[in-house]
Amino acid sequence: MFEPWGILVILILCPLLGGLPLIAWITYALKRKQLSQVGTGNISVSAAFYHGGKIVGILAVLSEAFKGVAAVLLSRIFFPDGSSWELLALIALVIGRYWIGRGAGTTNVVWGFVVHDPLVAIFVSFFAGIAFTILQSRKLVKFGVLLLFPLFVALLHFSDIPRIFAAVALAGLMGWIYTKIPDDMKLPAQEAQTESQAMLEFLRGERTMVSLDEELNAAIVGEKAATLSQIKRWGYPVPKGWVLAPIDNPEGLTEFLQPSELSPLVVRSSAIGEDSEQASAAGQYETVVNVTSQEALKEAIAQVQASYNHPSAIQYRRDRGLNDTAMAVLIQQQVQSVYSGVAFSRDPITQQGDAIIIEALPGSATQVVSGKITPEQYRAFVVETENSYSVQLEGQGRVPQSLIKQVAYLTYRLEKRYHGTPQDIEWSYDGQTLWVLQSRPITTLLPMWTRKIAAEVIPGVIHPLTWSINRPLTCGVWGEFFTLVLGDRALGLDFAKTATLHYSRAYFNASLLGDIFLRMGLPPESLEFLTRGAKLSKPSLQSTWENLPGLGKLLKRELSLEKDFKEDYHNRFIPGLSQLAQEDIDSLEPPSLLARIDFILELLRHGTYYSILAPLSAALRQAIFRVKDKQIDHSVTPEVAALRSLSAIATDAKQVLLEFEPQQVFEQLKQTPEGEKILQAFNELLQDYGYLSEVGTDISVPTWRENPQMIQQMFVQLMQGNEPQSGAKDAINSIFAGKRKRSFVQRRVDIKGRVTEVYSRLLAELRWSFVALEKIWLESGLLRQTGDIFFLNFDEVRRLIGDEDSSLIEQLDKLVEFRRSQFLQDSEIIQIPLLVYGNTPPHPLAPSELYSDQILQGIGASHGQAEGRVKVLRNLQDIPDIDRDTILVVPYTDSGWAPLLLRAGGLIAEAGGRLSHGAIVAREYGIPAVMDVRGATWILQDGQRVRIDGSRGIVELSNDLRPE
Repeated sequence: MFEPWGILVILILCPLLGGLPLIAWITYALKRKQLSQVGTGNISVSAAFYHGGKIVGILAVLSEAFKGVAAVLLSRIFFPDGSSWELLALIALVIGRYWIGRGAGTTNVVWGFVVHDPLVAIFVSFFAGIAFTILQSRKLVKFGVLLLFPLFVALLHFSDIPRIFAAVALAGLMGWIYTKIPDDMKLPAQEAQTESQAMLEFLRGERTMVSLDEELNAAIVGEKAATLSQIKRWGYPVPKGWVLAPIDNPEGLTEFLQPSELSPLVVRSSAIGEDSEQASAAGQYETVVNVTSQEALKEAIAQVQASYNHPSAIQYRRDRGLNDTAMAVLIQQQVQSVYSGVAFSRDPITQQGDAIIIEALPGSATQVVSGKITPEQYRAFVVETENSYSVQLEGQGRVPQSLIKQVAYLTYRLEKRYHGTPQDIEWSYDGQTLWVLQSRPITTLLPMWTRKIAAEVIPGVIHPLTWSINRPLTCGVWGEFFTLVLGDRALGLDFAKTATLHYSRAYFNASLLGDIFLRMGLPPESLEFLTRGAKLSKPSLQSTWENLPGLGKLLKRELSLEKDFKEDYHNRFIPGLSQLAQEDIDSLEPPSLLARIDFILELLRHGTYYSILAPLSAALRQAIFRVKDKQIDHSVTPEVAALRSLSAIATDAKQVLLEFEPQQVFEQLKQTPEGEKILQAFNELLQDYGYLSEVGTDISVPTWRENPQMIQQMFVQLMQGNEPQSGAKDAINSIFAGKRKRSFVQRRVDIKGRVTEVYSRLLAELRWSFVALEKIWLESGLLRQTGDIFFLNFDEVRRLIGDEDSSLIEQLDKLVEFRRSQFLQDSEIIQIPLLVYGNTPPHPLAPSELYSDQILQGIGASHGQAEGRVKVLRNLQDIPDIDRDTILVVPYTDSGWAPLLLRAGGLIAEAGGRLSHGAIVAREYGIPAVMDVRGATWILQDGQRVRIDGSRGIVELSNDLRPE
């Protein structure tokens, strides 16, 4: 009696289980849609994906899989495993699914058969997958499977006749249902839920194009389509679109899309290489709008494809050295524009400032880009804080101001998404949504050159000789360093373009360095982290995995940094410096001086590697171990050590000379034995640190040994001044009273200090060699005045020593005079932009983009608040009297500036960040400091009263704004 009851249960429960409308309930619960009233009326898995989206579809699959598995397991309660009754249970389930549940039951059968006979299921799935990949026809594969699975059942279970008949019956029933029930896969994929479109197109088996919802490869579909795909996946509004790759047949495309008067399409070019950083190809290829029929769509596609071979387009590619590739075609739903326009995230004319340039008109965007109609023009400035943003607007017109502000913020965000690369954006507004139609780099503003890094590494105005030596060292070592890390991924990178001069100042190639860091798998804001203390986000797992070999090499170098430097320090640098110190430089002839210079440069090449890796290692370790700045001891850094020693000697001198005349301090000290000891200590300090200069990386700047006047003045001012603030004193005592924490971070900071010492000593020896050479040439009449040699480059110096270029000798006076004149003109430029766009920047403009006339914003670099009178100090030629009421305003800080900070009340710098020299010293002595205040030396005036907040990075102009 057990088996008859089993038959009865199967025949009753399985049809009821099949008819249970789980899919309909899920779709209604999540999307409030009645599947029976939309589309084909089917209540199926494909309908769930089509009308409900991915989540609904996945839940539908799980519910139907549960039914199929449940039917098979139910039969096993009454019959042996693998019996024909399991297939009969599936047949009963499918009948109920079709008659009651209004579905085909494909998912039920697939998962039920996996449980019933996994081996047959594996074979059928394998052959079906191969067939679909080759045939790309869902219909053929669907009916082919109905023939395959009974065949495999017969082959594997040839003695089980009931099982074979049951398999044939199940296949026949499924085939009959397929002919009776409408197929949801035949509905237009573009009308489905967005996240399901790509899958539905694929399952249709008729796919001849890809959707903008997918991740696209620019090498296949062009930059325009790939960029819009990326922007769309970021969540910005981009009109629905599909891409016809160059090799695709457009026939299936025109059948897939159904343009009409109510739903027109626009057909656009997306050539390989178009809209790239190398070439925009703006206006070179066709765009066809208002495509309203399938015939017109075919013609538009052909027209756009043909435009790739227009004579003007061919000439454009030739002029820019671009290879001929291919044309992909982008088809999008046309926006019914109320207002449209273009926006540039940076002003392409002035190439400076933060202004966003917007051109707009009522109607379509083609009017604006055509150049036939003069659009309305606006300038916008976006100020963003952690929780809000504001937009200031210049310009008025017919386009609503609120919309222009929305465009400005969209443009601002897209530029940030592309790591600061200036963007040319085409947009359109249909009355409800602001659509992005295009975004591409502004090629005339590339590459981007940043002063943020260079202002710390190579500050100030730079002479030609200094640059001709520093640039190969910097670019060469960066190239070697990153080639080691990147390996094959370094292909295509031109490290010779790592740095350049604008306005006789050094700038680093931010575009190149950004590309390098991205190839290394580091976050795009890595440069900001190293130079401005920005938060460093975690790199993606995929990026990290792809770059793991390179990052492993970097880690290996970082871990061996201390061992490698110590080895080079004892075996290379110390012997080299000792050899240089023993030479009588004044007795050497030009060829010997050239040999000495080449020897120093070889040592500098090795030192430059450490000067890059040591600060990088220290900064990364500090971030990883979350060590606060105040816990780090910088006493190994030469300028910090020199300042501390000078302060100690001045304290001793005050005890010897209770009363003194500032102009006669050194003469008065000579009059007593105690004073003689003070002078001896001062001279020893000058001997120990005489290699330092105002700008440590500029060999044209005299060293302290050559020009001790500045140190002497600081010594006297320290004797006149008060003790450091109590907070600073406590901090110093806590750090230097044997309580330093010898951590992973501290060891790297110590190495950084020793590297700085070695590098500074080598540069000083290099300078003294050139000065000795210049002295010889001044005596011979080859040069006219002191300092002329620094207006030559190193190659010219080498040629002059070899006496192999008579034309150079003839033109030498004019050449030096021209360069001196250009140098002096550049020196008079006060406001230097932090970022320069393109290779031919215009003359810097005076700052006009202050968002408040009472507050300047910078980077908080040293905690605390201070109020005082401004003293603008652009160089160290004339050191003013400084006290606690003085707020120093400087263009940058380097080793030479450090002694000034001891007596100042606060510091404002135009360049620099939390890791700059000024910030380090300011923190040690408890002096509030604000760095990176743009235009500070131009905006602020001597005597002007200001209040600074070193925690928030704020400079507030008090009510007393008139200079004294």
